[in-house]
Amino acid sequence: MQLDAEPVPYWRDVIRAAGISPEMRDFRLEQFGGWLAEHGLTGRKVLEVGCGRGEYLSLLAEAGADAYGVEHLLASVDACHQAGLRVERGFVDGPGTRLAEGPFDGFMILNFLEHIPTAHLTLQGIAANLADGAVGMVEVPNFDMIIAKGLFAEFIPDHLFYFTERTLVRLLEANGFEVLDCRAAWHDYVLSATVRKRRPQDLSALAACQDALRASFDAFLGRFEPGRVAIWGAGHQALALISLMGIAGRIRYVLDSAPFKQGRYTPATHLPIVPPARLDDGEVDAVIVLAASYSAEVVRQIRARHGARFAIAVLDGDALRTPAPEA
Repeated sequence: MQLDAEPVPYWRDVIRAAGISPEMRDFRLEQFGGWLAEHGLTGRKVLEVGCGRGEYLSLLAEAGADAYGVEHLLASVDACHQAGLRVERGFVDGPGTRLAEGPFDGFMILNFLEHIPTAHLTLQGIAANLADGAVGMVEVPNFDMIIAKGLFAEFIPDHLFYFTERTLVRLLEANGFEVLDCRAAWHDYVLSATVRKRRPQDLSALAACQDALRASFDAFLGRFEPGRVAIWGAGHQALALISLMGIAGRIRYVLDSAPFKQGRYTPATHLPIVPPARLDDGEVDAVIVLAASYSAEVVRQIRARHGARFAIAVLDGDALRTPAPEA
């Protein structure tokens, strides 16, 4: 749930007025220590985003992390420095923010995300300061518990967002993280999510496929004079390939059996789209069939009307191939 109020003037500052009770201290030490051990973060660089005066940051260090913090409020940063904590003054506004001590192997943002009007940008900025595969802990008030127990007094102007497990997971997954676990904690008052920075999608196979197909087009087109080859198919895949392969200057025209396409031009490459009967005019020596699931049917039509008059190639994966006689 999102409130429509303006953020409070101090929304970038973390102020933990209540401090930390002995019970909370014991809970956090056990929680942090177990989390660090489970994810191999003991002795590694872990960042607390919005660390306030270092209340939790000091416990994170005590639990075994190489702890760092970032905090917007100058007085809190000074208090952290006086306590010997490594804290940078600033705020993670978005993916362009770079923290001096990054990248970090892990991070925490504890009951702060709900204060931030641009929470999605802050999450993207956190991800940008993490090492590949870094793990994080994200905690927010538990909206489901608030509703279940009728805690209407929990709605305060400082909190712009109230999350259920589903909406918290959705936000995290949409902004650079894989959610490993999300559950209620601390007497069900908070939702605690463990996340991992999502690894970038490897698109090298797509690039290799494009290179292979371009070489196949070049090899086939190289057998004919420029302008002596036609394309059959004015669907989206064919139109994209004509442009991406850079072959428009070597193609005479594009054939398509759909009347509403005929008499028009291909977008971007500006080739005329003509009816199949145009093949009767003898302007081309070869046809590249780019008709997706209709390709075999198109090949049969060409051969039924023209026999072996034209060299034919059909798109098959990352190459153009000569169709079998029975196609």
